[in-house]
Amino acid sequence: MAPIFSRSYYSSSAAEFLRTSSAAVLGELVAHHAFTVDQNQRNAWQAEISHLKEIANALSDSFFFLEFAIPRMGKRADAVIITDGVVFVIEYKVGADDYQKHAMDQVLDYALDLKNFHEGSHSRTLVPILVATEAQAPQLEVKVWSDGVMRPILANRATLLPTIRELLASLKSLPLNAEAWSESSYKPTPTIVEAAQALYRGHDVQEISRSEAGAENLSRTGAYIAAAIVEAKRCDRKAICFVTGVPGSGKTLAGLNIATERMRSSADEHAVFLSGNGPLVSVLREALANDEVDRSKASGAQTVSKRDAYRHASAFIQNIHHFRDEYVRTAAAPRERVVVFDEAQRAWNREQATRFMREKRGQAEFDMSEPQFLLSVMDRHKDWCVVVCLIGGGQEINTGEAGLEEWLTAIERNHPDWQIHLSDR
Repeated sequence: MAPIFSRSYYSSSAAEFLRTSSAAVLGELVAHHAFTVDQNQRNAWQAEISHLKEIANALSDSFFFLEFAIPRMGKRADAVIITDGVVFVIEYKVGADDYQKHAMDQVLDYALDLKNFHEGSHSRTLVPILVATEAQAPQLEVKVWSDGVMRPILANRATLLPTIRELLASLKSLPLNAEAWSESSYKPTPTIVEAAQALYRGHDVQEISRSEAGAENLSRTGAYIAAAIVEAKRCDRKAICFVTGVPGSGKTLAGLNIATERMRSSADEHAVFLSGNGPLVSVLREALANDEVDRSKASGAQTVSKRDAYRHASAFIQNIHHFRDEYVRTAAAPRERVVVFDEAQRAWNREQATRFMREKRGQAEFDMSEPQFLLSVMDRHKDWCVVVCLIGGGQEINTGEAGLEEWLTAIERNHPDWQIHLSDR
C-alpha cells in the first residue's frame, strides 16, 4: 500500500498485491486521486487491477506501482512493473481493439521522461508497453535504443505476460530495489543539462529585449543579480532577489535570461525557471523546442526530434506546483541552487495553500503559505542558494494569492539570516 504522498497511488510486492483484495486496491486509487472518479475511470482501474493480478501470480518476484508519477512532469503512468532489474512502463487502453499512434507516443514519452528526469532510471533498461486489451495479437519487435529505452512494445490482454517473459529472457540487468528506485529524486541527465545550457545560443539578450523593455535596464538587472549570486556562492549565503515591474516591462524575459546565463556559466547551479501559469509554461517550452529543432537543422548535424527538444526545454522551464509537490513528499534539498519564480506575487497564501494541500493532496499536516513552504525547501541547502522572485506591480491580487508581503513576512519570521535584495521602489 502506498503512503499518503508517495509517487504512486498504490505500490506493493507481487505477493502483497495478490493478498490485497481488488476492492481495497481500487479504494487506494480512488482515495489518492485528486479529482472526481467517473464510472469509466473506475471500470478501467478494475480491469487493470484484475489483469495485473494475473501478472503478479506468474511473476512472484516482481513489484507493482499503479498510477506512478514522473517527477515534476505532471504525468502518471498507469502501471510500472519492476522485475529482474528491468522497468516495464505500461499504458492501458481498456477495451481498445487497435494500437493507436498517439497511445504509443504516450507510453514512450513516459519511459523517456523517467530515463531523463528520474535518477533511479538513468542507468536502467526501460520497456514501454502499450496494452490495447481487445486488439489482435501483435508481432513482437524488439529494439533497444542506445540510452536503454526500448521502442514501444505492443500487447493485448492475453499476450502481455508472455511478452514480458520473452523480453526478460533476452534482457540482462543488475538487481534493483524497487522501493528505493521509486523514491529516487528528480535529476535531469547530463545531456538534458547540456541542452538547457544551449538556450538562447546565438541570440543577444539586448537585441531580444527591444520589443519588451529597455536593453540597458535589462542588462543592469541581469548584472546585479548575477553579482548577488556570485557573492552568495562565495560566502555560503542564502539570498532572495525581488525583480519588480509593471506588466509588459520584461520581467519574464529578465528571469529567463538570468536562469539561462547561470546555466551557461555554472552548470553545478542547475538554475530553473518556475511558473504557476500553465499556458505560459507550455508556450515557453514549445518556443524553445522549436528553436532547438530549427538550430539543429541549420547546423547540418543530426536533426533533433521535436519530442526530444521539448523534453530538453522541460528540464529548464517547469510548473511551480509540480516543484512544490515533489518537495512535499521528500525532505531532500532540491538539485537547483538558483530558482526563478515567475509572477511570485500570485503564490498562494496560507489559507489557500493549506486547503488545497489537505483536500487535493491528502496532506493533513500542511499549514503554511506557498512562499513559506518554497523558501523552506530552498533553505534545505546547507550552504548557499538564491531565489529570484519576479513580482508584477499594478496587478490585482486575486482571492487566495499572497502578494509580495507574504514573501517578506516568511523571510522575516523563518529565515532572518537570508540576505534580501529589494528595490527602494
